[in-house]
Amino acid sequence: MSNGIQGKVVVITGASSGLGEATARHLAKLGAKVVLGARRQERMDVIVRDIKANGGEASAYTVDVTRRDDLSALVENAIRDFGRIDVMINNAGLMAIAPIAELRVDEWDRMIDINVKGVLYGIAAALPKFEAQGSGHFINISSVAGIKVFSPGGSVYSGTKYAVRAISDGLRHEVGGKIRTTTIEPGAVDSELKLGSGHQPSADVVKEFYKQAIPAESVARAIAYAIEQPGDVDINEIVLRPTSQDF
Repeated sequence: MSNGIQGKVVVITGASSGLGEATARHLAKLGAKVVLGARRQERMDVIVRDIKANGGEASAYTVDVTRRDDLSALVENAIRDFGRIDVMINNAGLMAIAPIAELRVDEWDRMIDINVKGVLYGIAAALPKFEAQGSGHFINISSVAGIKVFSPGGSVYSGTKYAVRAISDGLRHEVGGKIRTTTIEPGAVDSELKLGSGHQPSADVVKEFYKQAIPAESVARAIAYAIEQPGDVDINEIVLRPTSQDF
């Protein structure tokens, strides 16, 4: 009996570690064909070897989500490798926490480029393919910080994650007849995301906050739940956080 995931071609950005890696490994175990995209090719090569050694199907390509052409190439490579694309997971992200008064404008630009434009470029790459085949599923990774502003120091990061929620909701309204859209909003999850703050006092706050983090596999299971639903069921939002997290 099909589990709703077996045989689906799933493209994942930010797939060299953390949520992306955990999702790739989990979905491959469930029978998905996974295509990994990230900047660190050597990390992805290890993941692909592991998946293939366990009987799964996977490929990986060097991708910088701030470059639209890289996302377009990733989707084209997925189709070349496996014939189609069924799910696009826009996961790559950066969390650089610091008070606005610190004026870390370069970090603001980087978060906007990765967290917002990277999602839009992923949508732009996959949407024409989904429309042509009459089906598809976007899964965009936002955050609990996209529901409530992370404080102190998270105003800009939260702004990017609020944007992901808004873009996802608008996309669902525009193309939701046959194309599904899911927003995943995790709380503290063990990944490299917590290492993105260059402002040391803020980095110390984040380090303390992430002591309660749950494993990245928790998010992978939530993503699998959204994918495995029948085609007429669209899981719009999933919020998950550690039981100890009060934010």
